[in-house]
Amino acid sequence: MTSAPMREALGLAVRARGRTHPNPLVGAVVVKDGRVVGRGYHHRAGDHHAEVLALADAGSQAQGSTLYVTLEPCRHVGRTPPCTDAIIAAGVGRVVAAVRDPNPRAAGGLEVLTAAGVEVELGDGAAEAFRLNLPYLSWIIRGRPWVTLKSAMSADGRVATVTGASRYLTGERARRHVHRLRDQADAIVVGVGTALADDPALTCRGIRGGRDPVRVVLDSRGRLSPHARLFHTGSAAPTLVYTLPGVSSAWERAVGDAGGQVVSVAEREGHVDLEAVVRDLGERDLLWLLVEGGPRIHAALLDQGLADAWIGYWAPLILGGPAPGPVGGEGVAELSQAVRLTPLRARRLGPDVLVEGEIESSWKELALRCLPESSRMSALHSI
Repeated sequence: MTSAPMREALGLAVRARGRTHPNPLVGAVVVKDGRVVGRGYHHRAGDHHAEVLALADAGSQAQGSTLYVTLEPCRHVGRTPPCTDAIIAAGVGRVVAAVRDPNPRAAGGLEVLTAAGVEVELGDGAAEAFRLNLPYLSWIIRGRPWVTLKSAMSADGRVATVTGASRYLTGERARRHVHRLRDQADAIVVGVGTALADDPALTCRGIRGGRDPVRVVLDSRGRLSPHARLFHTGSAAPTLVYTLPGVSSAWERAVGDAGGQVVSVAEREGHVDLEAVVRDLGERDLLWLLVEGGPRIHAALLDQGLADAWIGYWAPLILGGPAPGPVGGEGVAELSQAVRLTPLRARRLGPDVLVEGEIESSWKELALRCLPESSRMSALHSI
């Protein structure tokens, strides 16, 4: 069971979702004599870490206190000094951390604190802290971002009519939720088919203080027009167009003149190698990718084991006919081959229903490598 101070630390950490990459989301609270006397969370990369801010908030009351933090305090010098130094200097008597930091540069903070005479405890709130930082954990452990597939569809599972009409399947609340996701994601990814059919801006709209993610288009043959709307939104977010070597140099110059950046990657079965794309985005310090389609891209990411989570918006419409579904490809022959989502969560968004879940094999791989052994089984069952 997660303690009340750790729950508060987790609530602080989530406030910075979408703002800290390539750093993790971290919250911290300082407790003295049963009362919270200091609070802090990491706002953005380069700013003070959560522990330092919480200790500053606590001031002299940090002496002999207990510090609750959602991730193991760092021990290395990065853009900021080690958090372990600040904790020791403040005279904290006990540190409770939810999970270890798998970053080899940052790990080992608990050992440093123990050597300095600070009592340490690991595992309080482990499951919640683990889920909070799945993009960071994926990036550190697997060397690639966390990839979430997103689709809007009718009640009978169609993403468009037989003529290709799809705007707008869902209602206003669902569309507003999509823009909140874009505000939180590091990059938004579409295939060129979606870009040609919908001419999307791929920006975050209607969110107070929102910011646009990096826009990514997968375009193996160089078909995207330099007049596409995503090049002319006035957004400060870069637009990356991944293509194959040998595309027209004139097209490449035109996309560059429009403000895009063309990135050539290796070929896989006639298309851009999706693993190469995902790895390259990870090397650009992008931790969470929101993939908005289309069906072929979703199928390929699933087939290659590169998808980690699913978000679907179901509209109260029946379209029927041979209209496309959210995932293309050949499909599976047996139920045992199906990709399993767990836990599956659902809630209403006005007339629509949001259904989301993590791909079981993906998060279990990370859980086995991140969660403390003492809480691993209970944490796995609670996710």
